Amino acid sequence: MVGYLDRIGAGLIIAHPEHLDFDFVPEELVGREDIQRELASKFSNVATPEGAARAVITGPVGSGKTVLAKTFCRDLQRHLSGKRELKVAHINCRNASTSMRVAQRILHQFDPGHPDRGLSLGEMLLSLRKMLRRTSTHLIVVLDEVDHMLRRSGDELLYQLLRIDEDQEGTGTLSLMLISQEQVLDVLETAVLSKFGQSNHLRIQPYTVEGLEAIARQRAEMALVPGTWSDATVRLLAERAAGSGDARRVIEYLSSAAERCEFRQDGHTEQVITVDDIHAMSDTVAVDTQTRLEVVDDLPAQGMLVLLAMCRRLRTEESMTMGDVERLYTVVCEEYDQKPKSHTTLWKYAKQIEREGVISTRVATVPGGRGRTTHLSMPHFLPADIASRLELLLPKRLRRR
Repeated sequence: MVGYLDRIGAGLIIAHPEHLDFDFVPEELVGREDIQRELASKFSNVATPEGAARAVITGPVGSGKTVLAKTFCRDLQRHLSGKRELKVAHINCRNASTSMRVAQRILHQFDPGHPDRGLSLGEMLLSLRKMLRRTSTHLIVVLDEVDHMLRRSGDELLYQLLRIDEDQEGTGTLSLMLISQEQVLDVLETAVLSKFGQSNHLRIQPYTVEGLEAIARQRAEMALVPGTWSDATVRLLAERAAGSGDARRVIEYLSSAAERCEFRQDGHTEQVITVDDIHAMSDTVAVDTQTRLEVVDDLPAQGMLVLLAMCRRLRTEESMTMGDVERLYTVVCEEYDQKPKSHTTLWKYAKQIEREGVISTRVATVPGGRGRTTHLSMPHFLPADIASRLELLLPKRLRRR
């Protein structure tokens, strides 16, 4: 047997790799509680037999639009189970980019055995309407990346879906949800827009670092072997992804770090994701920082000493406190035969380093509730690389003084 394949599927770090897939839909959506409540308010009347709803969800890539729609529809079906028969047709319009193809897929998802070939758009929608009436089913149609269909076929299908109950006995046949990166309401014709309603637009912002941290923690809990990661691990991963606000980015970072940890196991290695595992992603999925190391070149000598103290701890730890910085800074000053500056000056240098984007800081409550402390991390640079550069620069910089 080929030995180099032995660790594939070994499960030393990754127990359930499927939970690290971008398309995995978790049981609970984290980091989007406010938007969930707002979307639920738009669908409040769906609980009644004649109720129907409309919503437009827009936001940047990785902001959770699709998973929001999927978890909401799933939860709504469970909530109304036994009260109202709900079915969901979720269509990705990037893959079905014309009105005809979208209508065909709606029919197929509602009734997989229904013949859709050879029918006109009007005939397909008439057939859909009859099936919904016959089965007393309410259909929620989710058109994901709907801008692709609108560019190719216009909004005629939307108009027809919104009119599906006209000239019929009864109401509440169909709810419609649109998802797009773009503000699609601006391109809809007046007749469609008036039926949809401007107030039904939900704009999702990029994830905050707290939202990304919640996602990384949730996926780690589901996918990784217990004890192979820590709270500090997921926080550092979230800080690395914070610039994009993209949930996919933090999941990718977590997956890559876990894979590296998995494949470096040799029977003697501690089974835990390290700072090196996290920073090793710089060569592949993380921002290339090698060309940006010169950002430290203009720091004053004392600022370099402060940063070097930080790097030495952050090589092996995900974060540190200002108290840690002060203690290590004193050690570094002794090494370079320099007199340490005051606490106030040290804080000034730390804030300058933060402004340069080299470190990130956050304030947290001290365990036990006794005051607050500042935690520092280095999510976008390799501490070892920064330290090496500083160790080259410092002797020359100190001689000039």
